[in-house]
Amino acid sequence: MTLLNAPDFDSRRETRNRNLLIAFGVLILLLVVSGVGGFLLGHGWFFSNLPAEHKVSNFFSALETQDFGKAFAIYTNDPDWQQHPERHADYPLKRFTEDWTSASPVGEPIRSHHVDISKTDGTGPFGSGIIVAVRVNGDHKLFMWYERKDGTLTEPAPHILQYD
Repeated sequence: MTLLNAPDFDSRRETRNRNLLIAFGVLILLLVVSGVGGFLLGHGWFFSNLPAEHKVSNFFSALETQDFGKAFAIYTNDPDWQQHPERHADYPLKRFTEDWTSASPVGEPIRSHHVDISKTDGTGPFGSGIIVAVRVNGDHKLFMWYERKDGTLTEPAPHILQYD
């Protein structure tokens, strides 16, 4: 085929190619925005810390309703803890309840909470855990540690986060 025998112009094919190119560009832009947006908003790259934030929020919601059994199950990541309480002999429900009522980190029972931000911390490409900052009873900041390998929670976190 020579230049003089070129195929006819196919406008549908050109339109399809242009639309695919635009769609690919929009997809790349959305990936960049969601990745960087999650980091800038304090929820991890691609919002990867949201599951840990959700777990911490559920934990504090259980404390607010004084459902200490549920809160203990979330804290230890053991929903069937009542079938084997001997596994938690070092930190039983009674002590947990005391620690989160009269001897709570804020000095009073938990009445309200708001998960503010989270940050991946520790070793490895995605860190060994996540520090979740929670505002409790309006003005008290707590920092919970979410351990990635076993899903347990710990208070206090290894260090605090600076934020407004």
